[in-house]
Amino acid sequence: MVTTNEQNISPTNLKKTARYKAVKILNRYERSDAYIDKLLNNELRSGGLESRDKALLTELVNGIVRWKAKLDWILIGFYHGEYQKCLNIIKNAMRVGLYQILFMDRIPIPAAIFESVEIVKQIQGEKTAAIVNGVLRNIARNIHNIRYPKIEDDETYYYAILHSHQKWMVKRWMERFGAEETEKLLERNNERPPVSVRVNKIKANVDDIKELFDVHELSYEIVPDLDCSIYVYNTKFDITSTDLYNTGKISIQDPSATLASMLTGAKPGDFVYDLCAAPGGKSFYIAEMMQNQGKIIACDKYESKLHIINKGKERLGFDIIEALEADAETYTSDEKADVVICDAPCSGFGIISKKPDIKWSRDLDELKKIVNLQKSILNNAANLVKPGGALVYSTCTIEPEENTEVATWFLESHPEFELDPAEKYISERYCKDGMLQTYPHIHGIDGAFGVRFIKKS
Repeated sequence: MVTTNEQNISPTNLKKTARYKAVKILNRYERSDAYIDKLLNNELRSGGLESRDKALLTELVNGIVRWKAKLDWILIGFYHGEYQKCLNIIKNAMRVGLYQILFMDRIPIPAAIFESVEIVKQIQGEKTAAIVNGVLRNIARNIHNIRYPKIEDDETYYYAILHSHQKWMVKRWMERFGAEETEKLLERNNERPPVSVRVNKIKANVDDIKELFDVHELSYEIVPDLDCSIYVYNTKFDITSTDLYNTGKISIQDPSATLASMLTGAKPGDFVYDLCAAPGGKSFYIAEMMQNQGKIIACDKYESKLHIINKGKERLGFDIIEALEADAETYTSDEKADVVICDAPCSGFGIISKKPDIKWSRDLDELKKIVNLQKSILNNAANLVKPGGALVYSTCTIEPEENTEVATWFLESHPEFELDPAEKYISERYCKDGMLQTYPHIHGIDGAFGVRFIKKS
């Protein structure tokens, strides 16, 4: 039963709610090639929502994208008709209601259903709204009797639906890791990620930061063998709005990116190229490693992204970074570097927990195109390294085609380079065969890869 206030909700007030805005964002996402995080951030920055509603909007949007396959499996089973032919607004309104029923225990089921029905009513009318109401209430009554694909009929399909991933992704991981490890990876991909904080040791002390976290009663943990990296859990406020962040004492950076930066071995006075720099996180940590002494050219193909790097370096207090519009595939310079780092474009399969739309936006053909781009960037980067200098190639993926196979190809194509074992620069716990390789379900951080090459003198 709905309350009197619910029954009297106006179209104007409805459009101000987190649930309505979630449907709007999901509709835009499905009819464009925009990333879900950009659409969400634009809405959050537009104002009009209190902090609690911002949290609800974020949870709904990311959660629905994360669990899309599972939600649709259930809705197809309960919808009397062809669910896939429904208008996007109908599907997304039902997804918003169902997500709350399945994953948000603190929201009463009538409240979860009400606004989904009301959204449909005000856009499609009473008849369609009645159908949506009936579907969601029927699911709520039978929530413990939902049937999923049978594992004995098709194990891959079972895991794909139960853990909401594309089937081809599950298949390739099962062939590589086996069913047990794959399920752990799928589960990790679906977890809400903590906030990854890195302490800027030029400005702050790790113990002081921990003390402040204790004052705010934040749950956190230091990442093993990375005392500058802290995972913060269950944050009820935006860390980027705190004085700690605004004064440059901390940055938001996953430990896997910190590890890739450490592979550079950059020292005070070095000259460094960061060829795929935006938003600048690796350049910032490298500048810290260099104690703000030397020079870093932080390149990005898109001029519009350079302001992010410039804003970040000012916040953190680094004046050795120069942001430059440059294409990593073609950039040339007579000035050769002590270190070149290429954090190459990749499939992003190591950061699915943070960017759940990656699960639905990738296919095998795209994977092949990405590998060609990665090789092209590395080919060009090799020309920017001085004799005796280092070239670091990194990705935020777990796919061998983009990682070890690219590394092997590079060494075969460039005999003037040799592998420099990663264990010399980072903890062995994050290394395999002389290279950085992390997996979300094994290491508890983003999946990433990194390899360091030395140009022979």
